[in-house]
Amino acid sequence: MAGNDKYKKTYPISWEQLHRDSKALAWRLLSTDYYKGIIAITRGGMVPAAIIARELDIHLVDTICISSYDWKDKKGDAEILKGVDGDGQGWLLVDDLVDTGRTAQIVRRLVPKAHFATVYAKPAGRTQVDTFITEVSQDTWILFPWDAESQFAVPIAGRERG
Repeated sequence: MAGNDKYKKTYPISWEQLHRDSKALAWRLLSTDYYKGIIAITRGGMVPAAIIARELDIHLVDTICISSYDWKDKKGDAEILKGVDGDGQGWLLVDDLVDTGRTAQIVRRLVPKAHFATVYAKPAGRTQVDTFITEVSQDTWILFPWDAESQFAVPIAGRERG
């Protein structure tokens, strides 16, 4: 699981489930505020942002680009590649997941007045977001459809014994 010992479980997400969960997030957001636009956090927030933009009939979409993890070096240093103008007032900020909250803290400093929504949230980072749909445990690796390939999966019982 991404070569990291802190993850004990894997939670695979299909394209269909991501679409359903993103649409559920849009339903929840519909009752909060009017948004003049969406700011997607790249790269993970782009797919949920597209679904939410459609469901909330929002046509103005921007991005904040952050590189927060280098898979080769295993460093967690965040680098802001592209920001946005303003403090986020009237904007909806969207990401796929809040994990430790480190990236969320950086983005919150950039656009402190944006409404921050994620599809999935882990306990360590969930206080950083205003709205989310599904909480998963901190020791779970969420396997998004863009990171997965079809292959044989060992049954859960087999993993527990081995």
